[in-house]
Amino acid sequence: MSLRRNILANYFSQAYVTLIGIVMVPIYLRYMGAEAYGLVGFFAMLQGWFQLLDMGLTPTMARETARFNGGASDASGLRHLLRGMEGIFVGVAVLGCVALMAASGTIATSWLKVQQLPLVEVQNAIILIAMIVALRWVSGLYRSAITGFERLVWLGGFNMALATARFVLVIPLFIYVGTSVTLFFSYQLLLAVLEVAVLVWQTYRLLPALAAGEHRPWQYAPLRGVLKFSLSIAFASFVWILATQADKLILSKLLPLTEYGYYTLVVLVAGGVLAISGPVSGALLPRLTKLAAAGDDAGLLLLYRNATQLVAVVAVPAALVLALFSRQVLWAWTGDAALVETAAPVLALYAAGSGVSVIAAFPYYLQYAKGELKLHLIGNVLFVLLLIPSLIGATWQFGMLGAAWVWLGLNLAYFLLWIPVVHRRFAPGVHWHWVTKDVLLTSVPALLAALLLQYTASWPVGRPAIAIQLCGLGMLLLGITSLSSSKVRQLLAHRFNPVGIV
Repeated sequence: MSLRRNILANYFSQAYVTLIGIVMVPIYLRYMGAEAYGLVGFFAMLQGWFQLLDMGLTPTMARETARFNGGASDASGLRHLLRGMEGIFVGVAVLGCVALMAASGTIATSWLKVQQLPLVEVQNAIILIAMIVALRWVSGLYRSAITGFERLVWLGGFNMALATARFVLVIPLFIYVGTSVTLFFSYQLLLAVLEVAVLVWQTYRLLPALAAGEHRPWQYAPLRGVLKFSLSIAFASFVWILATQADKLILSKLLPLTEYGYYTLVVLVAGGVLAISGPVSGALLPRLTKLAAAGDDAGLLLLYRNATQLVAVVAVPAALVLALFSRQVLWAWTGDAALVETAAPVLALYAAGSGVSVIAAFPYYLQYAKGELKLHLIGNVLFVLLLIPSLIGATWQFGMLGAAWVWLGLNLAYFLLWIPVVHRRFAPGVHWHWVTKDVLLTSVPALLAALLLQYTASWPVGRPAIAIQLCGLGMLLLGITSLSSSKVRQLLAHRFNPVGIV
């Protein structure tokens, strides 16, 4: 499969899923209310924390499938591995679902600060949320296998169709049936069942066929060979969940559900920057793993540096617009002056931290491809030791603004202090070329232009006009990062001057 086609498909589908989710939020607020939308944010937080039970198995499945494509393993071993993981996933999903359902009453009455919604309705919603979270978590196993097979065009199309059903087709339900949270999550549960069924069908269609009469019972043995790598991934995932979900868990306890709904909106918008790296990593990890398995280190490093530039070209303009023009973004999106006043500083910090995080994730891709995560584990331990006390203290004292400062500060520290260590081990001599040529030269011109525009640009009064100006500003910054990237200039030169005529 073409890497370029996979990245484009991933970008298109991820952009669609992210944008449709963001665009539909004001409509959700209109029909459901802010407090009910707080339950949607609580659901998203639970889904993130449920990934702790993954134990690193989904990225391991993607990696082993990619290794099979690269000729490093056989078909029988791959089927054995999938069957072993299925047993663990189904068992853990059932246990996790039952635990959440059993705790639904306590969560509704003692954890969440519900003010207007009936507690019985909140408890029923949490029971439905438990089932949805378990089903979507199981679907992650099959998504990872499909990703390893590099069938990302199909997966992107499926994700877009599913997002349309989740975010858009629910609106007729609001209009003609009702707007209760029980009805909303019942509809989402039906979609989660459909999602798992389709992904299981596609995964088994891609798997190599069994010999006639051959049977694959569940066995633990196939998991032993990948257990060390899976546990390394699991710890890395644990840290990532702490970094991205701990603030949401703490604030779900400290804030009234209505304010928590507003906080969820801000994090959703800032999360759009993180979503930019998802399509690249989804296409990049299998290809880097394949190159590492083939011993092509030169090709691996070239792809690594080119991908860094391509992500910076797109992620930096998005982060700059959200960070430096957060008030205009929130006003054009919601029209809520109180929300703008409270949340704009939080959005600015979260967006800036997310922009740094997107670039700082790249050294992990190197370690993943090589199958050596020792340094990643050490870095994550240090990250956790700083994260937990800082997050608790800052959130307790300053609320969501304190959590945003911690997010930005720790990502900057990781980028400046730990990435050089990783590069020294896995790509000696590449660090300063990567920082200066691939990151700074691509990003700094757009940063300077955005700072200048922040102090000189005049803004119209109407929200649609502000939205149009923000889009124009984003396109301008995208053009600057594109022309600042040596890789993009090389691609443009090849397209418009293919025979080398000057």
